[in-house]
Amino acid sequence: MRDVSFYKNKRVFLTGHTGFKGSWLAKILVDAGAEVTGYSLAAPTEPALFALSGIEREMHSVIGDVRDAEHLSHVFHAARPEVVLHLAAQPIVRESYRDPRGTYETNVMGTVNLLECVRQSDTVASFLNVTTDKVYENKEWCWGYRESEPLDGYDPYSNSKSCSELVTHSYAKSFLAEQGVAVSTARAGNVIGGGDFAQDRIVPDCIRAAIAGEMIEVRNPNSTRPYQHVLEPLYAYLMIAARQAAEPALAGWYNVGPDECDCLTTGDLVDLFCKAWGDGLTWETHMANGPHEANFLKLDCSKIKRVFQWQPTWHIGEAIEKTVAWAKAWQAEEDIAAVMEAQIREFVHAGVKG
Repeated sequence: MRDVSFYKNKRVFLTGHTGFKGSWLAKILVDAGAEVTGYSLAAPTEPALFALSGIEREMHSVIGDVRDAEHLSHVFHAARPEVVLHLAAQPIVRESYRDPRGTYETNVMGTVNLLECVRQSDTVASFLNVTTDKVYENKEWCWGYRESEPLDGYDPYSNSKSCSELVTHSYAKSFLAEQGVAVSTARAGNVIGGGDFAQDRIVPDCIRAAIAGEMIEVRNPNSTRPYQHVLEPLYAYLMIAARQAAEPALAGWYNVGPDECDCLTTGDLVDLFCKAWGDGLTWETHMANGPHEANFLKLDCSKIKRVFQWQPTWHIGEAIEKTVAWAKAWQAEEDIAAVMEAQIREFVHAGVKG
């Protein structure tokens, strides 16, 4: 499940390639020998992993907005992709409360625009839409959500990704199945890893505080989430897209999350971070008025494990250690591309060994 040889010389269209997950995914694809065309807004943070990694020199990077249907179509059809991986999104819950219309336009109509490109293509064999564990109607219950549970995200971000799922399901049934395009969606839990500089995410907040020598402020220490290293879902995405290209019957919707032991509270996560960072780092609860966010959410990932014999590789302790190692390497101004390559090799080796 860590074998990416399928992608050698494959033409891959990747949206959202300048983001945190997109930069790691672009790196994996380029190193696998794929011909990657990326389409995304400019990197959303400063600093940005996309720039630090130097990956732009090894792929065809196009700065564009998925809401711009005409530009997207022009770039897409020029690339003539065989595999399409859709990561572009407005991904922050709090930002979706500030700009709900923009969030829906990007996450719903952006998906429609890309699916229109796929519908009009004669080269695409495999399409994967990356959504989120937050697509489910969250009932705050203690067991994991299965792929058959109702989709009805609460906040504008989560709900827009629920809509993106439904749009994808409709295009698959109405158009793409009869065209021979295998279509899946992947619903991943919270990811951590080196190079995430986003605001309003707990681990980037921890890293900023640690580097500044400040106490970490935790907004909701009792909220429970499934946490996994960023490489876990990325390799799962690549596995799904590759396998369904050869076996279209495998297409569907899949949860991608950690094992039960890695679904933990934010407070426990920050404890692990402080231990891994050292230097006497501590945290405190900083309660602030803010919009609704779920308190308890986890996934049942038995389907992807059964269908693909997939298993997570790094537990949360290792994921935190790799994230801290990356952050300290960045702080020391080491070669980030080399750091990424080393962590990818470690991850692949651990997966093969396991």
